Amino acid sequence: MTPPIGYLTAIALTAICVVLALRPINRPWSLAYLSFRIGIVINELSIVVLYWILASTALALGQGSIDAPGAWPAVVVAGGLAVVVRRGLRTGPAVDHALTEALGNGWRAAADAGRRPRLPLLRILFLPVPFRPRDVERHANISYGDAGRRNLLDVYRHRSRPSGGPVLIHLHGGGFYSGRKNSQSLPLIHRLARRGWVCISANYRLRPAAQFPDHLVDLKKIIAWAREHAHEYGADPSTIFVSGSSAGGHLSSMAALTPNDPAFQPGFEHADTSVTAVVSLNGWYGNYYGQGPESSPLAYVRQDAPPFFIAHGDRDSIADVEGARLFAGKLRSTSSAPVVYAELPGAQHAFDLFHSLRFERVVDGVEAFAAWVLAHR
Repeated sequence: MTPPIGYLTAIALTAICVVLALRPINRPWSLAYLSFRIGIVINELSIVVLYWILASTALALGQGSIDAPGAWPAVVVAGGLAVVVRRGLRTGPAVDHALTEALGNGWRAAADAGRRPRLPLLRILFLPVPFRPRDVERHANISYGDAGRRNLLDVYRHRSRPSGGPVLIHLHGGGFYSGRKNSQSLPLIHRLARRGWVCISANYRLRPAAQFPDHLVDLKKIIAWAREHAHEYGADPSTIFVSGSSAGGHLSSMAALTPNDPAFQPGFEHADTSVTAVVSLNGWYGNYYGQGPESSPLAYVRQDAPPFFIAHGDRDSIADVEGARLFAGKLRSTSSAPVVYAELPGAQHAFDLFHSLRFERVVDGVEAFAAWVLAHR
């Protein structure tokens, strides 16, 4: 029995997407971007895609459109998705190894008595989209500057309003020309808010209206805002972690390596913009749109840099993994603080969007890293 064209077309398109997830295209840019977009879905929502394959095949079998031998294309695609899932499951060991390498075996004692958190399997399997938990409240659209909606931030905290928690500031990615707050790393933000942290997700000025170092100036303003106002939301403003995705990783790294630099704090030169630690996810560490080395975090690596947690996919087709390796290596050779570098097997760019097998283990690693930093201050 010949399978119907519609069924074969759907299976064939899914198969192409799986191949691009397993072996992404890095050049030219147009194909690299397409590979990235496809890779997000297949890599981080592989179980949902598998549901769709199984459901469509079961429907075709039930309707008599195909017989059992005619389902072989779906079996092949399911096998490819199994490889994707297996790569995601390797994230936990990769992150654990990175933590041990940078922090020593003692990190396990600092991280909840050494116990690895259980994977939220029901969430991963059936609700991977990051809806805000009921016990987390959000204070939205607070102004921190004079650039309108591009200078707004949201504050997340537990509804019980605990006091004395650390602060996490997160900046989105988007190549410095797109993106918005509350779009990336929400599983991380929600997790930490549930643990008593006060988390800030912020917009910043974008290209072409803004250029370097305008984006960095905005992050410095956010840090200064947190120093002055985070206590109003129950936080301890002396403990600030900065984090970012993609372009946000570039900015969080730059901010951490240029504390209190008046060149990047026009009009608020005396504000304290030092930070406690950095979490950079799928970050870009190169120059800014053809500008000189002064636009790259590599130019500011210093002996007194704060601790860094860097996570990067080894299949990233947008921000090449070689850039992350170079940055982590230079930090390690220069800084006296620990540098956790976790290279994630099979991960594409923007792996931090969903409650996936991969990102849940990265969030576990960030929690362990933060616990170690706070215990060793």
